[in-house]
Amino acid sequence: MPRLINSNLIVIVLLLCSSVIFADEPYYYSVPAERGDGIIALLNKYDLGEFQCNKDLFCQLNNISAEDQLIIDKEYTLPIKIYKYDGVSIRSTIGIDEYKRAVRIQTYNENILSKGLRKTHFKDSRILWVPHHELECLVIESIDPEVETKVLVKQIDKVEVSGEINKKVSSKDSKIRINKLFGKTYEEVPLVDNSLHNQVFYLVSGHGGPDPGAMCKECPDDMCEDEYAYDVTLRLARNLMQHGAIVHVIVQDENDGIRDEEYLQCDKDEQIYTGAKLPLRQLDRLKQRADAVNKLYYTYKKQRVISQKVIMIHVDSRAKDKRQDVFFYYYGDNKASKDLAHNMRDVFEQKYEYYQKGRGYKGYVDNRGLYMLRKTLPTSVYVELANIRNRNDHKRLIINENRQALANWLFEGLIM
Repeated sequence: MPRLINSNLIVIVLLLCSSVIFADEPYYYSVPAERGDGIIALLNKYDLGEFQCNKDLFCQLNNISAEDQLIIDKEYTLPIKIYKYDGVSIRSTIGIDEYKRAVRIQTYNENILSKGLRKTHFKDSRILWVPHHELECLVIESIDPEVETKVLVKQIDKVEVSGEINKKVSSKDSKIRINKLFGKTYEEVPLVDNSLHNQVFYLVSGHGGPDPGAMCKECPDDMCEDEYAYDVTLRLARNLMQHGAIVHVIVQDENDGIRDEEYLQCDKDEQIYTGAKLPLRQLDRLKQRADAVNKLYYTYKKQRVISQKVIMIHVDSRAKDKRQDVFFYYYGDNKASKDLAHNMRDVFEQKYEYYQKGRGYKGYVDNRGLYMLRKTLPTSVYVELANIRNRNDHKRLIINENRQALANWLFEGLIM
């Protein structure tokens, strides 16, 4: 005799099934408005404010006008689509072919993570954030071998940035500069805002050329200080340029670019940004770098540029069992340099407390009379990223997401 099934139970089962199906579908992310949030401020917080299409969709999703005020603690839907990451690639997750668009989406997720707006990496949580402008606002098309993509292009002209000739792509909704120094994967530098307009940064990665700096020879592959310092330097340079800064990368290797491999190949072809070789003698190398910075400093000073900063990035070498958090040096009684070093340290302490709560952060600030700190004229800070011989510190260096996090946190410390 057939068993009778309660009709209410059928309805409940169907509803549960439909909710499971819906959970796998992309949906828009929502957040409560906080005190001080307006539409533009909220969108800028999530790196969405540059694109008009994001503003339009925000108003549409929340049924408000561009002039409306946001209500504190009320949930608002952002133009960010949430996808269930398939564990294979960003492209297969959202159904796109363009590699560089996928890289931009990955960078977006990592930037949002570094700002503390999401708590987990998308590869760990399997939750991918995709900003609306990457889905609807950008038109990607091939143009020539030198510039592989363009975004709603209206004009292409040449500008001088960091000693490089770069192509700038301008459009109604976006501005993208092509900087060959960052390599093919990262050469597109979208202008997020102009908050650092008319601020000059000199980034000096340690050692290079005939001097690899500190080394780990007992690692699976040789690790050279200059390669890891340079990679973080380029990532920091790109972050600064995204916000309109004038950035000079003083030591350069045109063959490297930003690299995502774990073990970065050691080489000796780095040069000063003018194209001159790095001298064999250490004191000559340091003088060459300080002179390059100071010459540019005087040029900008004549143009009445007020904000100029030097960041020197190194990797330390200590006993293998010595775990070393990121630490900072300044020189003498230079209050601006001392304050900047403490600002940067404070950012790292906050980040460690957030991402590794209870671990404790032991990075510090110290006064050191190092040549580059003594001889460069702008506000200067010297950074040591890790102990290259310590196995725990290796994770900070060999994992590309960690190198990006280092650059992101240095960036935040610079603009506090």
